[in-house]
Amino acid sequence: MKPVLSLLFKFGKRRTKTLEDEVLEIQAGNIQLQNNLINKYKPFIAKAVSSVCKRYISETDDEFSIGLIAFNEAIEKYSKDKGSSLISFADLIIKRRVIDYIRKESKNSTVTMSEQEVDQDDYASNKIEATLSVEEFNKQIDQEHRREEIKYYQTVLNEFGLSFADLLECSPKHSDARQNAIEVAHTLVQNQDLKRHLFEKKMLPMKQLEGLVEVSRKTIERNRKYIIAVSIILSGDYIYLKDYLKGAITSEKRDCARSS
Repeated sequence: MKPVLSLLFKFGKRRTKTLEDEVLEIQAGNIQLQNNLINKYKPFIAKAVSSVCKRYISETDDEFSIGLIAFNEAIEKYSKDKGSSLISFADLIIKRRVIDYIRKESKNSTVTMSEQEVDQDDYASNKIEATLSVEEFNKQIDQEHRREEIKYYQTVLNEFGLSFADLLECSPKHSDARQNAIEVAHTLVQNQDLKRHLFEKKMLPMKQLEGLVEVSRKTIERNRKYIIAVSIILSGDYIYLKDYLKGAITSEKRDCARSS
């Protein structure tokens, strides 16, 4: 009797609603839930914003308002096809938007001096220094963007049981093999059913892929981790990693052309 009762209660137990379930309700039009969720995660938003600003950020700061807007944007744009939790995705979006805000404010606060206020030499010198300062600041901002994107990518990889060390170890050694693996990844992400399978099951849909690409099942299996890693980039909001991958693809095609 006891095992039967335990099974009965187990199967009769109501599934706990996840944060991602709530997001789907919000996207379907539940405004009250959206407001409640934003209020609930204000401490998380403040923490994410503060980590970018390198100082404590309260709800009265302009940066916090940017964070609120960004969190709401993450809710509206989130999809399970992103391959990560809402929190990881929101953290990336918040930090991107705050960094962009800091960059914009820095440009607006640059004092432009007229030639009448200073002599020509001083004006030219100060203009050059200001230009160099802005360029250096923009480089730092880009580095911060890239750093946060890579941290986010690492989080998603971990959800697939992968790490950067795995990618270094499993990356195809020959350019034609890498190119083939990248093309398999492109085929996968362009097929909504296959992409959904990848992000829900956290594994490649081997049988279905085999019928859509020109490489063998054995080759797909050998490059499984690399294909998953590339598919994640192609499916997500990775500005810098997509640029890097695009450059790598161009390079691989050039190498293949030279060897043929």
